[in-house]
Amino acid sequence: MLKFTIKKKLEGKLGRVGTLKTSHGIIETPAFVTVGTKATVKALTPEQVKDLGSQVVLANTYHLYLQPGDEILKKAGGLNKFMNWNGPTMTDSGGFQVFSLGAAFGDNVSKIASGESTKVRCRAENGGTNSSCALAKIDEDGVIFRSHIDGSEHRFTPEKSIQIQHNIGADMIFAFDECTSPTAGYKYQKEAMNRTHRWAKRSLDEHKKLNKEKKWVSGAHKNEIALFGIVQGGRFEDLRRESAKVISEMDFDGFGIGGSFSKEDMYTAVGWVNEILPEEKPRHLLGIGEPSDLFGGIENGVDLFDCVAPTRMARNGTIYTLDGKINILNAKFKEDFEPIEKECGCYTCQNYTKAYLSHLFRAKEMQAGTLATIHNLYFINKLVADIRQSILDENFEEFKEKFLSKYYRKADSQ
Repeated sequence: MLKFTIKKKLEGKLGRVGTLKTSHGIIETPAFVTVGTKATVKALTPEQVKDLGSQVVLANTYHLYLQPGDEILKKAGGLNKFMNWNGPTMTDSGGFQVFSLGAAFGDNVSKIASGESTKVRCRAENGGTNSSCALAKIDEDGVIFRSHIDGSEHRFTPEKSIQIQHNIGADMIFAFDECTSPTAGYKYQKEAMNRTHRWAKRSLDEHKKLNKEKKWVSGAHKNEIALFGIVQGGRFEDLRRESAKVISEMDFDGFGIGGSFSKEDMYTAVGWVNEILPEEKPRHLLGIGEPSDLFGGIENGVDLFDCVAPTRMARNGTIYTLDGKINILNAKFKEDFEPIEKECGCYTCQNYTKAYLSHLFRAKEMQAGTLATIHNLYFINKLVADIRQSILDENFEEFKEKFLSKYYRKADSQ
């Protein structure tokens, strides 16, 4: 069963350093959760992911349900065995994917593939607009959606989401929620929040039922799954606080903070929520991974983050450095025979130059994505580890100011 222990608190802030014990190992928090959407971290092997400092991997419920199917993962012995990852694992609820296919369809706020060919065809059939092209429709009971792969119709309810996640078998899973657009007005944010609360209760009831059934199976209780409830409410303080209060009063093992955020929200909305959520339980901020966001989230009490940005940007040639992000396709790197960063300890920087990496991207070689991903994932994992150490060493503010002033001061010149 999940066990969270706080080792040190950040003086004058909500931040803390701790350990999170799961069935597949201990996570030193705060920690960056590496996204392995389809039971794989793109371009890397599980051994490489571990060597880069990743402690925990998050897979995507929506995608694994569609392909290869959660029943196959169950037959394979669960996510860990299926993908050969022996560390802690998480799955999301599928709620964000519902949002992406529904209210946000075609609005460039989706984190998943939006089915471009389906959109183009639908627009052509509907006068060139997205209004009739959404692939998901939400009602009180759940959501009906069409696969972005083949257009087939499916239905998720809170109970179905939990059943799928139990079949996938991650250590930590999330209650089914409705993630609204950041542009949605107060009235709809409140409506969606209340629906999320009702779905949270149904998710929790189904989760407890399934965990109880597993205890009748020899040894199954040893890998009991932990469920996190999700706080919603958009950027409205009263809704965020209300949602945090309602969700915290339910018997969840931990909590997720959902919704789309801007940088200032790391210091406001996240703080509103974590002032209310129980201190003794872990908190996960969904879909956040920019360096400044990590600092803001951590000092406001976040323990875990997940985001596709480091790996996705790497595959497109955008590389993290201590002086800001660079685009390796820029002409100036074609004859730059220095590593990405001289002091970096990653495999890529120890063995290859920017000129070689630029060549690989220009030649569209598969190894380009691998070498860039190695560096970016190492960079973000090390950054969070350094932030954690700065809290232990009681020099968080100094480390934060030094890192961010350098990272963002030079970023525009890259």
